[in-house]
Amino acid sequence: MTIAPHHEPLATQRPSRRSHRGLDGMLFLLADVRDGLSPFLAMFLQTVRHWQPGAIGLVFAVNNIASAICQVPAGVLVDQTTRKRLMFAISGAMVALGMLLIALVPGKPAVLIASVIIGMALAVFHPITIGLSLGLVGRRGLAARVSRNEAFNHAGNFLAALLIGAAGWMFGLIWIFILASVFALGSAAMAAVIPAREIDHRAARGDALPGAAATPLADLLRRGDLIAFLGVCLLFYLGNGAMLPLASETLAAHHGGGDLFAMSGCIMAAQLVMTIASAAVGRAVVAGIGRKAIFLIALAMLPLRGLLLMLFHDPLAVVAMQALDGVGSGIFGVTSALIAADLMQGTGRVNLAQGAVALAVSLGASASNLAGGLIAQRFGYDPAFLALSLAGLAAFLGCATLVPETGPRRRHDRGLGRGWTAAALGAKMALTEATGSFAKS
Repeated sequence: MTIAPHHEPLATQRPSRRSHRGLDGMLFLLADVRDGLSPFLAMFLQTVRHWQPGAIGLVFAVNNIASAICQVPAGVLVDQTTRKRLMFAISGAMVALGMLLIALVPGKPAVLIASVIIGMALAVFHPITIGLSLGLVGRRGLAARVSRNEAFNHAGNFLAALLIGAAGWMFGLIWIFILASVFALGSAAMAAVIPAREIDHRAARGDALPGAAATPLADLLRRGDLIAFLGVCLLFYLGNGAMLPLASETLAAHHGGGDLFAMSGCIMAAQLVMTIASAAVGRAVVAGIGRKAIFLIALAMLPLRGLLLMLFHDPLAVVAMQALDGVGSGIFGVTSALIAADLMQGTGRVNLAQGAVALAVSLGASASNLAGGLIAQRFGYDPAFLALSLAGLAAFLGCATLVPETGPRRRHDRGLGRGWTAAALGAKMALTEATGSFAKS
């Protein structure tokens, strides 16, 4: 695979509607197998295969470890290749294969192999979508495009959760994974819709000038702002990774082998709110609200959600609490991509940084699922939720004190005290956007 020759960036032009729709379709049809299907997989393994919580946690840990190993190489490859559409299509086919293995091949080895295959594919999705977005719209259009990416992805996950829940209820839990494989193959096919000539591969890797050399990796390791940001991402998913799977297990434990409708409701509630939150973040960023201020709102949702899950186990209450996951994860998906791109602009390593963020997420989620499952098995679900909440609190405090503001700076963004004002403004804008979206529906 080769790097495209240096040229005047196409990113200064407006990409065609076909390109936008192709990227929209890729993300809409891509079932989020890490967050969207993990609770269904936990329920399937517990109620159909009769696995213990520790073994279920191991499956998710293996998935995230496999993804973690591939994250940085995937980011480097995305920076270098001009065949980004093909990379995405191959990854979608790998997800479909993994889903079918889980559905059709019984036994723990098959599930573990499928987890590895899916984990490897997941390593590609985040950097490849950011690379395609940058290559199509450039840095100036990135905030709006990433916000649109996340909105379409979560809207697709909402529909997938609805269809998957219905298929599981009517035909059995095994059909959840068959349907997910169909979504993954459809997403892979949509990559061909984007015209290859409209992708500026130099802009996609974040070069500052034509012919600029990429920053050496050793220099990136000395960037304190980047290391602090990656640490916050790791801590966030150390708390977030196992929270929804454990919530699904508590539903199964408290309600006679599981409540499929309640779990489907959890996914749909979270994805619906994520769709609205993602769109709201795009509006807030365009309006000049700082990235860090918005990011803090996402981080604050995690410890609050964990504490509420300790107190309430009723299915309707659990579904309602997933709105907090929607706010947190919806904001995290957009702002983490923007902050990483801001930090790496001009280095030629934008997609490497996106891979590093995904690596931090994978490591955090891996440790979260393994530790959360073991704590739940030995001490109970409430201590597990408490431990996850403490990790989320550490992420919030780390961001507030160590991560710089990377977006356009306004006077009210300077200083920790004034940063809280910006956070309040971001929350107000997100709430206004959400209210307007519901009113139009």
